[in-house]
Amino acid sequence: MLVFGTQMHVVTFIFVSIETVIFFYLLIYHVARPDDRTIYLNLILIFLLITYNISGGLLPDPKLPGSYFIQEAIAYATGFITPCYFPYYVYKAFNLERMKFHAFRGVHLFLLLPYLLFVLIFAISNNLETAKNILLLPVLYAVWVIYSLLKAIKYKYGNNFRNRDSKEEIAVLLVSISPWIGLPVIAYFNLSQVVEALVCNAGFLLLFGLQVSRHVKQIRREHERLIDSEQRLLNWNTNLQNEVNKRTRELEKMNEQKTNNFINLVHETKTPLTLVNNYLGEYITKYGAVEELDIIKGGINKLTKDVTSLFDIERFKKGFEVYSHNQVSDFSEILKESLVLFEYYCQKQTIVCKKEIEENIFIKADPNAIDRIVNNLIENALKFSTREGNIFITLKTNKDKILFSVKDTGMGIPREFQKKIFEPYYQVNHKKTGLQGMGLGLPIVKKVVDGLGGQIQIESHPEKAPGTKISIIFKRYKLEENKVPVVNPDQAQTLSYNFEPFDMTDTEYHPGKPSILLIEDNQSMLKFLSKKFRDKYNAFCTLNGAEALKKLHELTVIPDLILSDIMMDKMDGFAFAKAIAEQEAYNHIPIIFLSAKSTPSDKLKGLRSGAIDLIQKPFSFEVLSQKIETVLENIRKQKRALLNSSISHLKSLDNSETDQVDSASSRFDQTCNMYRFTNREKEIARSIVKGHTYKMIGETLFISEKTVAKHSENIFRKIGATNKVDLVNKLGRNPG
Repeated sequence: MLVFGTQMHVVTFIFVSIETVIFFYLLIYHVARPDDRTIYLNLILIFLLITYNISGGLLPDPKLPGSYFIQEAIAYATGFITPCYFPYYVYKAFNLERMKFHAFRGVHLFLLLPYLLFVLIFAISNNLETAKNILLLPVLYAVWVIYSLLKAIKYKYGNNFRNRDSKEEIAVLLVSISPWIGLPVIAYFNLSQVVEALVCNAGFLLLFGLQVSRHVKQIRREHERLIDSEQRLLNWNTNLQNEVNKRTRELEKMNEQKTNNFINLVHETKTPLTLVNNYLGEYITKYGAVEELDIIKGGINKLTKDVTSLFDIERFKKGFEVYSHNQVSDFSEILKESLVLFEYYCQKQTIVCKKEIEENIFIKADPNAIDRIVNNLIENALKFSTREGNIFITLKTNKDKILFSVKDTGMGIPREFQKKIFEPYYQVNHKKTGLQGMGLGLPIVKKVVDGLGGQIQIESHPEKAPGTKISIIFKRYKLEENKVPVVNPDQAQTLSYNFEPFDMTDTEYHPGKPSILLIEDNQSMLKFLSKKFRDKYNAFCTLNGAEALKKLHELTVIPDLILSDIMMDKMDGFAFAKAIAEQEAYNHIPIIFLSAKSTPSDKLKGLRSGAIDLIQKPFSFEVLSQKIETVLENIRKQKRALLNSSISHLKSLDNSETDQVDSASSRFDQTCNMYRFTNREKEIARSIVKGHTYKMIGETLFISEKTVAKHSENIFRKIGATNKVDLVNKLGRNPG
């Protein structure tokens, strides 16, 4: 029963349809998993099978184009090409190593070559039956392939040859492969298309079924491994999360304990600071102030304020009440009292302080909190304003609101930093002037303002114009509504910085003194070191590494030693040391670092950068002074040793040359004695070796030129020389 008026039987057509569906399914699967090599091999196999079924089913057909010879050649070609692929297929798909010969050589010799002979005989004889006789060789080769297939499977499984998997593989391969290998047999005996289609396609479907079965098992194993991996990952994540939570709780507990210890330490520090500050104040009141005591008091005031700020910021973090806001404060009076001291420092700095203060502005707040806000904002404006700048302080009301603002003409705050300045310990990277704090002033102001329900606004556009304006808005309190008494701050706040600038004038240069370059960004520390060293050394002062490099090139003398801080703006100590090391004119200068950094890694980094030592702050000046004196004394000793060594070397060179001359003269005399020269002959021989002519020799010795010639003959005869070169070689070139 044929289909569509062609020579294709309906059985062949059914197999072609089924295989076409399978082909497209495999193609889709291959796109989804392109790394699966087996699917790729199956695609080629089923494509060859479909091609074979179509060509074998349709050809030969007189209705189709092409001669009978061409159609038969094509039909037989597909029948040979498909069996040629099978050895390679089983070699790759089933890992049968012993099939390698058939996959790459056997099919060419015993299938493709016989096919070519078949076509040649068919073309010559024009008789298909005659040409079929050549197919006997492929039939015998098919038997050999089946035998090789059995041996390959046995080799693959080894001792497990009789297990279930091997038996299943042997059965399916033999049943499915044998008809394909036996295609030449089918063609030789001219079996019907139905028999050919049933045998060959059934074998392929059985083979495909085995592959599908294996693939399903593989997918199941992968799925089980995936589920197992997910479960283990889930358990691992759960355990990890539990461990993280546990560790987080431990860290939080440790952090809380450290915070509590820190708060206790700060709290305990306030007591001795209070005692020292009060006793120092009493001493100054009783005996008068001197510069050293003023510096000490300024340092204690700063330390007291920093300790108080540390204590308060931690209390704010923990939610404790720092201030009691159930009081009424006179904002106007608090501001005016604070301005008395600030105006004094403005005059020192030649800064113009302009103010606009409305009277009788009251606020329901702790007066100490208001005092702190006022002092922090004005102090910041003062210390970051340049000389001959301006500060504008405004306090006024607008209906039920209080408006307090402080504006300066400093460098300003970039927009990206305007929120960060209210974070504890954050500092904008400004030019350091020895006035830098701990970055706690504005965060505390923010906490206080938030506690009062107020608002803070910052206006600063340094890219357009210098200056910063900080405004705070509070709710106004009307005093007439209640008779709550007005209270004042516990005590006036004192400034924690000395705003009087340090005059960085270098000491007067004295040629007899060693020179030291001081690099320190804290002006109080720089002033202290300069004052201490000026009697003994030529002290040159700079505020950072960049200024120090510029200073070095401006000085007419190279410093004997450099004393440098590490943490500085623009260029820190490490960068400065590296820059010095790259300059031949200055890389010999010893460097000593002074730093609050105290870790071993910091000290190691300092030594690696070229410093000879790193002294930690706080330090003893006596120890520092002795260290510097020792270093400079060692340098002086090294210079003396180098000078003495150079002089000794020069003397030794001079003596060596003299010894060489004496030694050469001695060897010359020994040679002359060996040849039994007379004293006159020695004198003449010495002159000859030196290159003198007979005339010059005669004039020197006061004898005639003939006499010189006669003695020369005797010299040449005794020594056996034939010319002057030979004579010089035998007597020596440096007779002295």
